[in-house]
Amino acid sequence: MTRWVPPRDVLLAWNRDHLWNPFTPMKNYLEEDPVIIERGEGVKLFDVDGRAYWDGYSSLWLNVHGHNVPELNAAVTEQLGKIAHATLLGSANVPAILLAKRLADLAPPGLRKVFFSDSGAEAVEIAVKMAFQYWQNIGRPEKRRFITMTGAYHGDTIGAVSVGAIELFHARFGPLLFPTVRIPYPHAYRHPSGDPEAAARDSLAALEAILRDQADEIAALIVEPVMQGAAGMIRMPDGFMAALADRLRAYDVLLIADEVATGLGRTGAMFAVEHDGVVPDFLTLGKGLTGGYLPVAATLTTDRIYEAFWGEEIEGKTFYHGHSYTGNPLGCAVALANLELMEQRKLLEHVRRLSARAEARLSAFRELPYVGDVRQAGLMIGIEIVRDRATKAPFPREVRIGRKIVARARELGLLTRPLGDVIVFMPPLATPEAALEAMMDILYRAIAEVTEKEAGR
Repeated sequence: MTRWVPPRDVLLAWNRDHLWNPFTPMKNYLEEDPVIIERGEGVKLFDVDGRAYWDGYSSLWLNVHGHNVPELNAAVTEQLGKIAHATLLGSANVPAILLAKRLADLAPPGLRKVFFSDSGAEAVEIAVKMAFQYWQNIGRPEKRRFITMTGAYHGDTIGAVSVGAIELFHARFGPLLFPTVRIPYPHAYRHPSGDPEAAARDSLAALEAILRDQADEIAALIVEPVMQGAAGMIRMPDGFMAALADRLRAYDVLLIADEVATGLGRTGAMFAVEHDGVVPDFLTLGKGLTGGYLPVAATLTTDRIYEAFWGEEIEGKTFYHGHSYTGNPLGCAVALANLELMEQRKLLEHVRRLSARAEARLSAFRELPYVGDVRQAGLMIGIEIVRDRATKAPFPREVRIGRKIVARARELGLLTRPLGDVIVFMPPLATPEAALEAMMDILYRAIAEVTEKEAGR
């Protein structure tokens, strides 16, 4: 049965009357003639009026093979013919077991246990709760505090917000949150020296000082490896993750690697921690796990952690956490098909080739007079717009330069979202090279036109 789709003006009215969009200033959204997507094909999205747009942000950083992929469609359909959902609470289902095994085989060595959830925020929440309870279960309840990093974003549940550090998103919820210890993320562009090595040294020195005095109270540190996403695509200096992990290990503090955005090929490796050869105690996954089809996330951990929860029910070591749709068979089935397709198509090799092409194209962006910095890790790209390159001063906030650039890109046929004054470019991993070129042409034009216009006001 084909469901009737009302005309655009009716949908927009119902959006205004009934739908509350996430991370969206609703007044501005409804005044700015929003896009209403009806379908997708390959790396293009189509609105209800039939207009096509390049998907320049992977439908919020999660699309892998493009839209309407026959192999992924078939995986969902096949599983529908068996069962749509079966709980993991006290029982199991076939796709969940197969996916857990597949992830354990793919993960850095030692990450053998998999706990499923429905979103990246939940995956982080689980890692935080597991780390907290782990120390209780082994008789170290005093280790209950967490270290996070400036600019951190780990999701929107209360625990994930507690270990986040973006004032715009998190400050107003302060009274609900547990306190954390913050150290600076090594942001070379905004470091006084502008030097990646100096930024890394300062961050590690801050960590060392905390560990030296407080390690007996610290349960874990959480970090976005290689690229900090929502803070504005902040690229971590090479080698920093390895140095971070070494210090934590020396002081017996757990490491949570939040790979919800960076994992599953986005940086050119299956997992971003692999760039520095790091094996964390927890690794969280989401976004690209199902290829952008269904909400499945995962928290991977080690036998060391798992065994601390092992025992008779009466011992009180059980991890009492879970949601109704944890390990949903439909989601797990399409995740398995996604991972198989990544292997069959040698997608990591494609991402590395495409990343190199994007890097070559970005040299022209760096020459634009109002581009302050360009940051890239694989197919995670952030282009920071500034009013003055010499001082790195931004455009006035009321100009909303990022919003204007993405609005112009939309007019030209490309969809993406800004992070403040940072323009995000994260195309689907399977994007053909010709499509990448077309997207970057639009992005360059939009940045050049809007910045020149606003600077001349």
